[in-house]
Amino acid sequence: MSAGRVVVEADGGSRGNPGLAGYGAVVFDAANGTVLAERKESLGIATNNVAEYRGLIAGLDAAAELGASEVDVRMDSKLVVEQMSGRWKVKHPDMIPLQRQASTLARKFDSVTYTWIPRAENAHADRLANEAMDAAAGNADVEPEPAAVLSEKTTPAAPGWMDTTGAPTRMLLLRHGQTALSVDRRYSGRGNPALTEIGQAQANGAAARFAGNNGIAAVVSSPLGRAQQTATAAAKVLGLPVTVHEGLTETDFGEWEGLTFREAAERDPELHRKWLSDTSVCPPAGESFDEVRERILKVRDDLTASYAGSTILVVTHVTPIKTLLQLALDAGPSLLYRLHLDLASLSIAEFYPDGGSSVRLVNDTSHL
Repeated sequence: MSAGRVVVEADGGSRGNPGLAGYGAVVFDAANGTVLAERKESLGIATNNVAEYRGLIAGLDAAAELGASEVDVRMDSKLVVEQMSGRWKVKHPDMIPLQRQASTLARKFDSVTYTWIPRAENAHADRLANEAMDAAAGNADVEPEPAAVLSEKTTPAAPGWMDTTGAPTRMLLLRHGQTALSVDRRYSGRGNPALTEIGQAQANGAAARFAGNNGIAAVVSSPLGRAQQTATAAAKVLGLPVTVHEGLTETDFGEWEGLTFREAAERDPELHRKWLSDTSVCPPAGESFDEVRERILKVRDDLTASYAGSTILVVTHVTPIKTLLQLALDAGPSLLYRLHLDLASLSIAEFYPDGGSSVRLVNDTSHL
């Protein structure tokens, strides 16, 4: 029996990216919406993107078995849709063989189209994927490591050693991409340099990481241009607006703005030395790290109230991210001087309604 033209909807998920994973795929008759085939499978430990590709492969394979000639693929993974359409390059080594396998299957048909749909419109495949993940959880001997996760499609659970209650506000803390000042390692606070070409590429790389992450409820950015440029790239693939929060702006370095470390130290040797060890000390006409902390405390409270129990992408600068991590860890001021954060790096902090908090990821640049 030839199925003619069909619609394939596919999805995949990972409960702890990587974590216990599974996929689901369903094939519909394009003419009347009749379900022609269903596929679902538990994958053990895998990433969300691997699971989504496996769902696509299963859907295409089922369509081929049905003798379909034309296939309309619909998925809520922006990453898979854009890569299979040839608009985005496949860079991650785990994705390359899966994309090739899917492309080989696609060549069996007269035509294949790829369309991104919201998660709500992919409910059938999503249900199958969750059934597969439930099966994986039921058969698991150990709980997956919770540390480095985005948890795109699941509500994050508290680490087992924490006595916290309620759903946390999960903040995906993304530093902006490269600017001309960061190339020369100059203090860049309230100045407003644009992203360089490399910086925009870094922003795009981060955006690709979030593609298809339908668990992100909002994109919140510093008011400075370099952060908003980085945020806009991610917001575009997520289909969300950029909300600006003035409190997320970088430290005001005052008269040291635009200077290198050496230049600032030579200009104000004693003050610069004190500033490097005392968070109450201000640069000339600038802002102390203690003042930044007070500002970021208000930002944290604003965001946890406005987005309670949600996952949000927060695009900002070095000091605000370090301060949010410091608050989540309940750490002392030395963290500000000892923690390194790369350009366009991702960190993750969670804040619970009962006052608990945790850090799940720091300075991850695997998307670059």
